[in-house]
Amino acid sequence: MTEFSSSDRPDVAAGRPALRRGAATPGRRARTSAALLAVGAVVVALGAPAVSAGAAGTETTLGRTGWTATASTNSAAGDAPSNAIDGSANSRFSSDAAAATGMWFQVDLGSAKSFNQVVMDSTNWAGDTAPGYKVEVSNDGTTFTTVDTEAAQTGIETATFADQTDRYIRIVLTGNSTGAWWSIGEFNLATDGGTGTGGGGTGGGTGGAETTLSRTGWTATASTNSGAGDAPSNAIDGNAGTRYSSDAVAAPGMWFQVDLGSAKSFNQVVMDSTNWAGDTAPGYQVQVSNDGSTFTTVDTEAGKATSETATFADQNARYVRIVLTTASTGAWWSIGEFNLATDGGTGTGGGGTGTPAPPTGGSLGANVIVFSPTQAQSDIQNQLNTIANQQSDNEFGTQRYALFFKPGTYGSAANPLVFTVGYYTEVAGLGKNPGDVTINGSINAFNRCQGGGYSNCNATDNFWRSINNLTVNVMGNSGCYSGDDFWAASQASPMRRVHMNGNVTLMDYCTGAPDYASGGFISDSQFTGGTITNGSQQQYLTRNSALDGWSNGVWNQVFSGDTGAPAQSFAANSGASGGPQPYTTLAASPVTQEEPYLYTDAAGNYNVFVPAKQTNSTGPTWLNGSTPGTSLPLSTFYVVNASSTVDQINAALNAGDNLLFTPGVYNVPSTIQVTHPDTKIIGLGFPTLVPTNGNTTMSVADVDGVNVSAIIFDAGPVKSPSLLQIGTAGSTVSHASDPVTVDDVFLRVGGATAGSVTTAFIDNSNNSIIDDMWSWRADHGAGGGVWTSDQADTGVIVNGNNVTAYGLASEHYQKDETDWNGQGGTVVFYQNENPYDVPNQAAWMASGTQKGYPAFHVANNVTSFQGYGMGAYSYFNQGVDIHSSMAFQAPNTAGVQFHDILTVFLNGSGGIDSVVNGTGAAVSPTFGGPSNVVSYP
Repeated sequence: MTEFSSSDRPDVAAGRPALRRGAATPGRRARTSAALLAVGAVVVALGAPAVSAGAAGTETTLGRTGWTATASTNSAAGDAPSNAIDGSANSRFSSDAAAATGMWFQVDLGSAKSFNQVVMDSTNWAGDTAPGYKVEVSNDGTTFTTVDTEAAQTGIETATFADQTDRYIRIVLTGNSTGAWWSIGEFNLATDGGTGTGGGGTGGGTGGAETTLSRTGWTATASTNSGAGDAPSNAIDGNAGTRYSSDAVAAPGMWFQVDLGSAKSFNQVVMDSTNWAGDTAPGYQVQVSNDGSTFTTVDTEAGKATSETATFADQNARYVRIVLTTASTGAWWSIGEFNLATDGGTGTGGGGTGTPAPPTGGSLGANVIVFSPTQAQSDIQNQLNTIANQQSDNEFGTQRYALFFKPGTYGSAANPLVFTVGYYTEVAGLGKNPGDVTINGSINAFNRCQGGGYSNCNATDNFWRSINNLTVNVMGNSGCYSGDDFWAASQASPMRRVHMNGNVTLMDYCTGAPDYASGGFISDSQFTGGTITNGSQQQYLTRNSALDGWSNGVWNQVFSGDTGAPAQSFAANSGASGGPQPYTTLAASPVTQEEPYLYTDAAGNYNVFVPAKQTNSTGPTWLNGSTPGTSLPLSTFYVVNASSTVDQINAALNAGDNLLFTPGVYNVPSTIQVTHPDTKIIGLGFPTLVPTNGNTTMSVADVDGVNVSAIIFDAGPVKSPSLLQIGTAGSTVSHASDPVTVDDVFLRVGGATAGSVTTAFIDNSNNSIIDDMWSWRADHGAGGGVWTSDQADTGVIVNGNNVTAYGLASEHYQKDETDWNGQGGTVVFYQNENPYDVPNQAAWMASGTQKGYPAFHVANNVTSFQGYGMGAYSYFNQGVDIHSSMAFQAPNTAGVQFHDILTVFLNGSGGIDSVVNGTGAAVSPTFGGPSNVVSYP
């Protein structure tokens, strides 16, 4: 092994503290190149689901006699709320200020009226429409219930929902404008002739659209230990004076279930708890089944005040289960009456929709660019340079690219192919093995320089790019860069299935200074003919690779199942001057399954190769022959593109098809439901999914073998309970022989777009494998760095048993960053930064005595867990003395073990008072760390 010396590379000081990410220019805006390509930005609205909750008949506009309008805004007399109901399209209500979340406009109808539609006409004030809004109703003007959520529209805004009978209606903004005011020229309500119950309830009647099912032969059960007076059967007894109650504080995983006796068709659940206000579900999923064992999630809802209605695609199932996804703050969960309704449609058992499955296969779209070795190298070089110039600073842009190389050789010693990989760019070979595509040249990622000049140049924000499945004979860089391939990147920038023949540096020691970098991931790769320079990389995970040298460590360098890895050397004084290298080395990886990848066969047809699961594995899967696994033709994949809708996606999934997302940003108004075992969901070019209606973006049923890979999940403008959820809460089903795998999945709250979520990722799937995941509440970009923006409690919750995670990072969340509740878990490498933006200590307390929240929390009932190479860092930047009592919190029991864990004070004020459970020295402005604990307990 070649040891690294700072004299070997200019401006490299091994072990020096790295700059915190985003600190140099908080809130900076990404530059967009004027050289936009024809295959540029793709922002896709996947469309509303084919479900209309109460729009069956002709709409009739209500008379407005006796109405009065008010608003939360300080509007001038000429822009008064009353103008919106005066019958004149030339007057308007206006906010007289930039539209902002929380602004509301309200109408008192004088008495309760029935309606199912709102129409707001702002034709004469184009651009001043609501940037996103909720429709709320009330019968007392105090307690309001949300009955609909809508994204921004232009001109005339229409919201149609289940029939309501209420006196008050309120429009509440859920989005911010970029400066425009909010105006309503004319505000009207309409009805299709149906009636509803007050306060937002539908009572099962929606103007003939919904018909309540008979409850004869139904039986109800629950997961709770309810008293006889609160039995589940009370919810289906026809008596509103009785109830089912949990008889305990509502908590995630609690469920209420009804056996209908035989399969029935329905598309709506109504839970009426009017007599037990405050005891409604705080957030829940609707799940269905035909065997009472395997359940499919068909809807996810946030909590409502009294009567809760969930409308979804038509189902035909025998069992329906309501599963809580959110905890209450002390209230029990009660259901007075539980009903199902149908609009007359039919569905397939366990989650089917009425939409026919779309065709599979087909074009991968304009943003998937495929190069051939027969193509002129100058053309390839020009196109690569154009994309790199556009993407190098495009941190929060919408452009996405997948750049593929057909089998063959590109570049030569005389004319090497050298190019840079920028944001949202995937580079990959289309061979079945890395040796099928050879690039004589270099594939680089360099520092970004902020603020002009070269004094603030780092790789700490170099995210969302990848290189996969090819060989690089390193050559072609010149000057200071000569002799190395530069891969100066941080989180969400994986290198997989790559053979690097020559020197590779994971930091950029040439482009300006101070050249900091902040973590990365390599797997299933081979390095020959040189060494890897770690340099200033704070932390790194290298898994199942073949190494021929590693230069140094800084705080936390982890090796799992690597041949040629440096020996285990992490010690109490690692990272300190004169201390041993901070190496955590596992001889083998306990259980792995490499990420699926696209390739072409001998006939030039596209396939997806799915590598097989391995146990106690060492080295690359392909080094001694082809990777074991299975090929799937493109004809088994529905190719998701700009014209796709959620109904089409779910129809494809229900037909047993896989999904291949092409590059783009996709707005997702309802949950994508993955119900079949062994479904593969593959992203090309970092496709980004954004929920728009407070929905969970994707939910995976408790089935075997599903894979979700290479996708970004962004939080949306309306708070979601989660972004990605796999498995069913409380499941005891083992998936050990065919686990669910999640690879290169990156979750964001803010940054590209302001958003909010309760928990970004929830893993309920036993034996699942997480391989390279970064869950990030943004510290810069849209909403970043503001405590009241981009609100999110927790980045990752693992409830499944025997879950294995490699390269897990969860950062800046407002409560526990990661909760590990399952038994038998293993984490190999963990990275965390505490939230920067805590305004005061009182706002960040896990209990009355525990300051802050842990970066990683193992639940008190867990008896078996292993953690290796886990770090947590602090940078409280509000100028306030903020402390976290402990970075890691866990039961002090022999079976729960941590190996090589640490804390570091990056900058700012306050600090972390202990590493784990009060053990380990505090880090603060007087001792920056690292504070290491080699073994606990």
